[in-house]
Order: sequence, then structure tokens, then C-alpha cells
Amino acid sequence: MGRNFQLAKLIRVGLALAVALLTLLLLWVLLVLTDTAFDVWTRLRAGPSWFFYFYAGGFLAISAVGGFALWRLLRPRLDRQGQPSRPRMPQPVDPRELEQRLERGEAAGMDIAAVRRELALFQQRKDAGRIHVGFFGEISSGKSSLIKALLPEAKLVIRATGGTTREIATYNWRSRGGDELVLTDMPGTNEVGAGLDETARAEAMRAHLVVYVCDGDLSRTQFADLGSLLALGKPVIVALNKTDRYRQAELDQLLARLRERVQTHGEEGKDLAARVDLVAVQAGGQREVLRVLPDGREERVVRERPPQVEALRSALQRHLDEDPEVLEKLRDTSVFVLVAQRLDEAELSHRRERAEALTRSYSKKAMIGAMAAITPGSDLVIQGYLGVSMVRELAGLYEVPVRRMDTDKLLELVQKRVARSTTIMLAVAGNALKAFPGLGTLAGGITHAAAYGMIFDALGKAVALSLESRGALRPAQAAQVFEESLSEDLEARARRFARLALDIRKEPHPQERPGTNG
Repeated sequence: MGRNFQLAKLIRVGLALAVALLTLLLLWVLLVLTDTAFDVWTRLRAGPSWFFYFYAGGFLAISAVGGFALWRLLRPRLDRQGQPSRPRMPQPVDPRELEQRLERGEAAGMDIAAVRRELALFQQRKDAGRIHVGFFGEISSGKSSLIKALLPEAKLVIRATGGTTREIATYNWRSRGGDELVLTDMPGTNEVGAGLDETARAEAMRAHLVVYVCDGDLSRTQFADLGSLLALGKPVIVALNKTDRYRQAELDQLLARLRERVQTHGEEGKDLAARVDLVAVQAGGQREVLRVLPDGREERVVRERPPQVEALRSALQRHLDEDPEVLEKLRDTSVFVLVAQRLDEAELSHRRERAEALTRSYSKKAMIGAMAAITPGSDLVIQGYLGVSMVRELAGLYEVPVRRMDTDKLLELVQKRVARSTTIMLAVAGNALKAFPGLGTLAGGITHAAAYGMIFDALGKAVALSLESRGALRPAQAAQVFEESLSEDLEARARRFARLALDIRKEPHPQERPGTNG
């Protein structure tokens, strides 16, 4: 304890000295600035009047430019309507164009089973003719209890601990107007990580209506989740649950605050703002009260809290009655966007697999070329041809036009980086071959081939990454990624390509295979 006291005392003394020095420094700066300001003012007053006004105008102009630059850097990012930036509404997708992409994907051998399943689910729901309502919100906000209050006959298990809704649950409900609804109870947004996960986002896009449940003012994560739901462009009901915890004045203040937050997110034009409702609800449940008996004794009694969900019922019914065709159109639009996203994912996965296969193929060809070189320098001609061909095929895979001058520039940059790394690569590859005794004079050629395999492997990955992330071949950036990939996990890659070089060496040449002519 004595040591801790001494340490705390030293820290306080150090802080006191720092404050004293900072105070002296600020006083000195103030004196210098004051002296300079008075000196400049005196000289300006002594000079001609035109110079005084010229100097003052320049001073104000520079200050205004600097202040404007600081304001642009520090202010919240605004959109064209002057609102803070938020997730953008998904752009509509042409169903005919989507079908054409599906046909091209199938013809190219893409795995589009997930896309077809999404379309089948969409058609199934469309044929059923029911209105789908998704309930979203953080864990313990009361989504399941709220559905139970709307559907007293539903058998839901409500636990006191957070995160009880582990799986998606759906419940059928007939509204007072005779509409058939399907209520979807989604897992809490903070249950599987920060924000809406992919499952929740996809279900929100499939729904006609979205209900976001909260039990107080919105946190940063909740605000972002709500913005993602509003950006889908469909009707959203924000339900403030557990209102019995607030006095009326507190409740009015909280509702006003939530309304302000919703309007901040909802101004994607007045049309979207009009489709956002804010309702106060109470899902019911139990509460413990202290009762005083006539004889003075006290006892704790658990009483049922009656649910208050009429405002939510009315908001749901209003959206159903206003324009069912608009609900259907908005749902269809967002589902087609979801299908397009699924197709993008399938296309990206297919391209990555094909790019990896192409890279492996050209790496093997480069190794064969290195071992088959007859005259000095002929392997360089072979590798140059293979490098150009690999870049061209990768560009065709990603449907990105690549100029020959960009390809030449990339190979030139790659060659410079390879020249700096050749010695260490050959040394590492040669060391890897020590695990394969009995090679004799073959070791040199196999080492050379393994080095070329490593080079083409790194080059193919760098080119594919540039085409995927930038939509173009950027020689300088791709060369930098190539150099980083070349030195990454060098020993393990050297062993892998040394083994591959040995396997290639054991393969018979075409003229050695039975049934072939020399």
C-alpha cells in the first residue's frame, strides 16, 4: 500500500509540473502574439490607407478559406437533401436483365442454387398472397412478447435472459380487416454480432412491412440498424415498447426524440418519411408490487400487466388498407435486389475459383517451361508469353478490358521486383529440396522451376485482386501486391512448389507416353 501511495504521489507531482509548464507556455504564446499584433497594427496605421485595407482584406479572405476548409472536413457528411449520410436505397433491378444474367451464369457453370431457392421462395410467398411483417430489434427489446400480445393464442416461450430468440419463427395472423399476415420474429441484432446480420437483412428485404422494436432512446448501433431498414424503401413502424417504465412527461419527451431520429434517417424524399410510423406499446408481462395488509404486514404480489398494442394494430391495418399494390410492388423490388445480390455473390465466388484454377494452371506451365528450356534465356521468352496470356485470361474472366501497355508495364514492374528477390527465392527453394534426397544433378533445374511457380502464383493472385477490387488492372498497385505475396509464407510455399516440381518431373513427356508419335 505504501508503494502505491508513493506512486500516486509521484503521478500527482508530475501532472502538477505538466500543468505548470503548459500554463507558462500558454502565457508566453499569448504575450508573443499580443506583442506581434500590436506591432503589426502600429505599422499598418502608419502606412498608407490603401495598404491597410488590402492587408485586412487578404487577412479576412485567408481566414474565411481556412475556416471553410475546416468546416468541410469536420462537419457530418451530408447528402444532396442536406441530411446526414445514411445507407442508400437499393436501386431497382430489371427482372428480364436478371433472368439473362442467370442464364449466362448457368452456361458458365456458376453455382446459382441459392439464387434459384430465393426466387422459388419469392414465388411461393407471392402465390400464397399473404402479407409478411418482419419484427426486428435488439435482444430483450420485447419482440417475442409483442407478438404474443398481438397473438394471444400463439405458444411462445419468453425467457427473462437476453437472446432467447435464437431462430427465425413465423406466426400466422388474421387482422381485423380480414388480411392474412405472417409475423416473422427475427433474432436480436446484438445476439449474433453488431448490427443486422445477413439473415436479418435478407428477411427484411423479403417482407412487405418492417416493425423495429426498441425500449428506449436509440443507441449508435440501433440507429444504424434502423437506417439500414429505412434504406430498403418500404413501410417501417418504430414501436417503443415497455412504456410503463416512463412517466407521461418522460414518455412524451422520448417519443419526440425518437421522432426526430426517425426523420433524420427517413428523408429519402417525403414519400419515405410518410411511410414511417412511431407507436408506443406495452407488451404486457408481469410486475412485482408490495401490498400492505390490514394488520400492517407486507407481502410481495406478482400482477399481470395488460398489453397495450392497439396503436401497433392500427398502424399495421392502416398500411394494409392504404394501398396493397404499393406494398406488393415495394416487396417485389427489394426481393429482386436481394436476388441480384445473391447472384453477385455467386458470380464473385465463381470468378475467384476460376482465377485460382487459372493461376495454378499457369504456375504449372511456367514450371514446365523452366525445366524444358533448351538454350540460355529461352525460358524468359516462355515465361513472358505465359505472363501475358495469364493476364489476358484473368481479364476476360472478370470482363475487364486490359490494354497491352498496362500488361507490359505490370510485367516490367514485376521483373524488377523479381530481380531483387531471385537470390533468396532460389536459396529457400533449394533448402526446401533438402527434404527430398537423391536428386543429384536434377536439383538445380527443379529449384529453378519451383521459383517460377512461386512467381506466377503471386502474379496471378495480384492480378485477380486488382481486377476484382478496382475493376481495372492497376500495374503499380498490382506489382506492390505481387511483391507482398511473393515474400509471404515463403518457406511453406517453397516446399509446396518444390513438391509440385518433383511431381512434374516424374510425369512422362508426350513423346514418352504409350500410343503417341514422336
